[in-house]
Amino acid sequence: MFYNLLKILLGIGTKLYYKEVKVNNVEGLDYDGPKIIIANHPNTLLDAWIIGQVSKEKIYFMTKGTFFNTGLKKWFLSGLGLIPINRATESVTKGVSNADSFEMCYRILEEGKVLVVFPEGNSFIARQLRVLKSGTARIALEVEKRGLASKPIRIIPMGLIYSEANKFRSSVLAVVGESIDPSPFLEEFKENSIKGAKGLTEEFRKSLEGLLVNSTSTEHEALVEDIVQILSSQYVKSDKKGVELVAEQIKETHVKINDMLSSNPQKLDEIAGLVNRIKSQSEQLGIKSDFLDRSYRPRMFGRQLIQSTMLLILGFPLFIYGAIHSFLPYKLTDLVMPKLVKEPEYYAPIAILLGLVLYPLTYSGILLLVNYYFALNGWVMLLYWLSMPLTGLIAFNYYRYTEHISLKTNYMFLMRTEKGTIQSLIENRDRLKTLIFE
Repeated sequence: MFYNLLKILLGIGTKLYYKEVKVNNVEGLDYDGPKIIIANHPNTLLDAWIIGQVSKEKIYFMTKGTFFNTGLKKWFLSGLGLIPINRATESVTKGVSNADSFEMCYRILEEGKVLVVFPEGNSFIARQLRVLKSGTARIALEVEKRGLASKPIRIIPMGLIYSEANKFRSSVLAVVGESIDPSPFLEEFKENSIKGAKGLTEEFRKSLEGLLVNSTSTEHEALVEDIVQILSSQYVKSDKKGVELVAEQIKETHVKINDMLSSNPQKLDEIAGLVNRIKSQSEQLGIKSDFLDRSYRPRMFGRQLIQSTMLLILGFPLFIYGAIHSFLPYKLTDLVMPKLVKEPEYYAPIAILLGLVLYPLTYSGILLLVNYYFALNGWVMLLYWLSMPLTGLIAFNYYRYTEHISLKTNYMFLMRTEKGTIQSLIENRDRLKTLIFE
């Protein structure tokens, strides 16, 4: 019951933090026997939370033993399905035995349950699959070797792709891959456990790389992100939308950049220079790059601006209402987070946990204060409490929309006063597309 309650709460927090959590091929998880879900690990606790939301069954997952350094933590985390493991790079936690933890994993799988493992070991925000540890393969093959499970074990790969992992209201794409049968490696494992585990781990690597946006050079990740930001546009028609489209654009760009690294590094230098020039031009002009994909028609832009202004006027009371109730926890989160979090990988999960505490407490405090002065009845109190988080999101989106309208107004002004500069920017952007994709 506690697991299900926490799953609901974390699900609410995750969906509020990310505007889109998209899952592809979720039916790939439907195998009714013992299974290990393996995934890349860019975003610490959130990776496990998202897999927990995707899986219909309760998941058990391995985590570092240092989290289990007190009896209370051990009881609490064990109840949530966490299994401690002492990592070679960290100090041994008292009371945590790797042999006992592996035995627990074997039993979980032999009972037909779901184990989640991140074979990379540690978590790091990067679009690069790091070296996989062979422990997952050893667990799977050991269960096969023991032969106590009622059904054969399957390993199901899942690729987790974040548009911007630690940014509020960004997006996540989870891609479920084809299941992997470990049995072809069993005989080799019986003869040479190290070699057999390495062979199966290589299969894991191939499968995960096919699901991910996989960079071969961390130094060029920032360049790819800049290129995608410059070239992506909501005004260009595409079969895909949202985070799926972003993931496809990032993947295609990485493929091209990776090819150039070996075949034409001089061209890559030219691209980097052009990207910096476009970024500099855009920042100086204060222009949103996807506006450049729109044909400029003054009357249409003027009409849209009038409609948008009317919408802002009508929505202003809701913005004020939402901002009044949500400003305090929003700013408190901003103030507290830098003190709590030093590593970017922990930003999003800690922000969600903090939000699950600060926002309800703030809303409840406001509700009690208002009720003290106005003596609201039960239904009014409930509706009032529910209205606070809803209008808080409306206020945030309203603020983002005002930024969009400001940029649009600026673009209209520039098309009258700096048309030649805008044309130069369009030409540089088209040149960038040609250099990369043609």
